[in-house]
Parts: sequence; C-alpha cells; structure tokens
Amino acid sequence: MLALCETGSHVMWKWLIKSLRPAEITMAPALLRYLQPDMLLLWDRHFLTHATVSAVRVRQAHLLARITSNRVFIPIQHLPDGSYLAKLYPSAADRRRDRHGLLVRLIEYTLDDPQRPGKEERHRLLTTLLDAELDPARTLVCLYHERWEEEITFDELKTHQRERPVLRSQTPAGVVQEVDALMLAHYLIRVLMQEAAATQNIDPQRISFTGALKILRCRLPECAPEPEKIQQWYQRLVQEVAEETIPPRRHRINPRVIKQKMSKWPKKRAHHRHPPQPTKPFEESIVLCH
Repeated sequence: MLALCETGSHVMWKWLIKSLRPAEITMAPALLRYLQPDMLLLWDRHFLTHATVSAVRVRQAHLLARITSNRVFIPIQHLPDGSYLAKLYPSAADRRRDRHGLLVRLIEYTLDDPQRPGKEERHRLLTTLLDAELDPARTLVCLYHERWEEEITFDELKTHQRERPVLRSQTPAGVVQEVDALMLAHYLIRVLMQEAAATQNIDPQRISFTGALKILRCRLPECAPEPEKIQQWYQRLVQEVAEETIPPRRHRINPRVIKQKMSKWPKKRAHHRHPPQPTKPFEESIVLCH
C-alpha cells in the first residue's frame, strides 16, 4: 500500500493497494496525479527521479525530498541562507550536455546536538521552492522533519485500529477490500479528530487517536437513524473527542536500528533501548552547510 498522508492531521488522503507487491516507485505516478496546485509533497530519497519530480511540477505542486549523498549536483547560484540552485537531469549524459534539466534547490546541513540521532551525518534535501526569502532553508529542514508523522499514522492503522493480528480474507481480492475498508475507517476517525481539535483551537496531533477510537466504538450503537438526531449525536461525539487531549509530542529521538539484522541499519543493542535525550530543540541543532 502506498498513500498520500497529511502530516498535520494524519489523514490518508489518497491511497493505492496492490496485491502483487510491486515496487513503491512504480506505484507513485498513480498517486501523483491527485496532487493539487500549491501542495507541498514530502517523500523519502528512493522516490527521487527526474520523471517523478516532473510529475509533481506538472500538477503545479512543490516537492521537499531527502536525497542520497552520491547524487551529483553542480551549483548554479548560491543563496544567502546557505542553499544553492542546481539542475536535476534524467541521466549523466543529459547533465554533460546540459539538456532536459529541472531547476531545483539544494539544502545541506548537519546536526550539532551530541544527543540526537544522525548528528554525524551530512543531510541533503532537494526542493522545488526556489525563493530563499519566502522559504528559508532552516524552515524547510524543520518542515521535512515532520515527515516522520506518517510512521505514527501507520502505527495507528496497523496496531491500534486493526486489533486482530492477521486479515480475515482468504483471497487477494478480499484482502484488498478489507484493507480498503480499514483505510476508510481511519480516514473517518482522523476527520473526526481534526474537527474536534478545531473546536479547541489546537493541533490535531494533540488529540489522542486511541481515545477517539474507543469513544467512537462506544458511541456508534447510540447513533439514531433520524437525520436530526444524527446531527445532535455527532456534535456530542465531537465534544467528547475534543476532551482527549495529550501533551505536545517530543521530537523523534530513537536511533535507526533494527532488532534483527536484515538490512543496512545496525542491529539493535541494549544501549539503543534508552537513548539520551537531546540537549536542545531540533531547530537550534541545525547547522547549514555553506
């Protein structure tokens, strides 16, 4: 499954389900067509190709993406905030001939907080937002850091909403139908939470997903078929969900390790279980590379 997820509300806006396990990069074009003008898309580094960036810009949307360290970009213009303009080409041959290039902006930075994961790495971001005054590099770095909210969304869907360990369906078509139903239910829960947060003028991330889920399961049998009663029931439901507030979430601090060594990430050890807390807010730890 591949989805477009709103980082603020955790709403799965559009999604695509395939039963044959294709690569995510081959599924991306089908979702990119749903982008609307002035949307800002965040994605991980393996989605970055000349074709996918072109597809984003055709929709008049913008992109902020992480890129690999071996990508070659030749600076065209250095900007005051430490970022620089360059061109993204379909291939190395196109770069040598300077053809079919897309003008993009590169941001390189490190983190100087000794207690924060990735502190020794040189991070690179690519964006189609070219104006350094309208979109400063430090602001974009903090914004991309919000992309990890999607991981919490998947946790909501797979851990809390879906209580049984496996899907019940016995056919591929049935599995797709069941996953689609789970996605629709998650969408409704998150829309309810967003409306509840609006009544309190707080961020939707401050509403407890598990609390809203339990309330909805308890209140659904009370929903009457009459339209006027449904409206009253829904207003009371929104008010009750609005009371399920939680403290502001901390920044992501866990190291990128795994319990069993099956990928490039280091194996999880005992010293990874209680990582030290960062010594400063994330924004203050950013060091832009000029």
